[in-house]
Amino acid sequence: MTTWAGRTATEIAAAVREKRVTPREVVAEHLARIELLDARVGAFRRLRAAAALAEADEVAARADLAGLPLAGVPVAIKDNLAVRGESTRLGSAATSETPADHDHVTVARMRAAGAVVVGLTNVPELCVFGTTEGVHGTARNPWDTTRTAGGSSGGSAAAVAAGMVPIALGNDGMGSLRIPAANCGLIGLKPGFGTVPAGIGNGDWFGMSENGPLATTVEDARLMFSVLAATDVVRAAEPVTHTVAVSVRSPLVGVTISRPYATAARQAAQLLAEAGHRVRRADPPYPVWLGTTSLAHWTAGTAVDAEGLDPRQLTRRTRVHAAVGRRFVGSVRGGARRDQLRRRMEPFFAEHDVLLTPALARRGPAAADWHERGWLRNLLANTNYSPLTPTWNLTGWPAMAVPFGTLPSGAPCAVQLVGRPGSEAELLELAGQLEELRPWRRTAPVA
Repeated sequence: MTTWAGRTATEIAAAVREKRVTPREVVAEHLARIELLDARVGAFRRLRAAAALAEADEVAARADLAGLPLAGVPVAIKDNLAVRGESTRLGSAATSETPADHDHVTVARMRAAGAVVVGLTNVPELCVFGTTEGVHGTARNPWDTTRTAGGSSGGSAAAVAAGMVPIALGNDGMGSLRIPAANCGLIGLKPGFGTVPAGIGNGDWFGMSENGPLATTVEDARLMFSVLAATDVVRAAEPVTHTVAVSVRSPLVGVTISRPYATAARQAAQLLAEAGHRVRRADPPYPVWLGTTSLAHWTAGTAVDAEGLDPRQLTRRTRVHAAVGRRFVGSVRGGARRDQLRRRMEPFFAEHDVLLTPALARRGPAAADWHERGWLRNLLANTNYSPLTPTWNLTGWPAMAVPFGTLPSGAPCAVQLVGRPGSEAELLELAGQLEELRPWRRTAPVA
């Protein structure tokens, strides 16, 4: 008998369209896997078992079933995006339990494409930090459940890595797709500004936050991105030679890149060179003020999102983060530093089509009650393991995490690809070449 849990979205959708399996059968099998594993993984804040089965039957009855790109595919949604009939809690006790009366546009697009929403996934409070834990649960890395899945799309990444769903929807304001993707051995694509509808929180963290896919394969990431962006992103008919810059330098002064991640980037660069791309060592012109600018935008975004919430119901780290950010909201809102950073980076990307870097500086922290720890301790833990992601939220350019090799612990390692505005298809193409040259295991043995 065919087992559908652990199969790709592409495989499932094709089977449903061809009526080799029903959406109900597919969804039921994934629900059973969630029930089996999620007590150890902590991916879901809310499981929609009965509603998902009913919606699977509705998909099966659709007249356009044969043309649905995500026909019957179970999906998970990050708990900061509205799902009709469900509350949106943002990992906090301070948010409303009132159910949403409509789907977020990205959720609506996925449902229109035939996807079935099985649940909402855990996030850190207000999606602030690069670890996922709080009053609604702790999302653990399925490859090593003593470690965090990452954040803030940690629950979504954990669900996909454990085979509970083949794809999941997350978003990325300072690395929140790429960090958990890198931890959990997934493709995590942050699209460029304006490519996929945002509408995240109170102003998308000044336009830095983007919705995007988490998937186990490049093919699934391309499929989901096509649905989210409402455009058909197809694989290139002929290979295209790119100029690729490889850099293992940390953008932040005082933060170093550990050997496994630096080695992964160099090895990926070597494979791309052997595949015919023009690869050269070149460091982007990171400014010395990048660290303070990242901190100002990170905290100011939280300050805006915390407006109107009862501070007594927020955790201490969130209260401090928002308090620090309130002094920066005015200056950040103008966007002068982001404009300056884009101008600084444009000559580099005029010479290079793509930048290849490590995805992280070191493996994710332990899965622990970080929400009960002090703000400075959280700040240092986040900064020390993920200094390489925020730059590309500030510029608004596309970036993605790509699995590549393993760490000494046996958990996945990853690299990051960054491109010019509008280069999502090219990044997916390069990621697909890395996938073919260095295949990775799709789902984790939950440990």
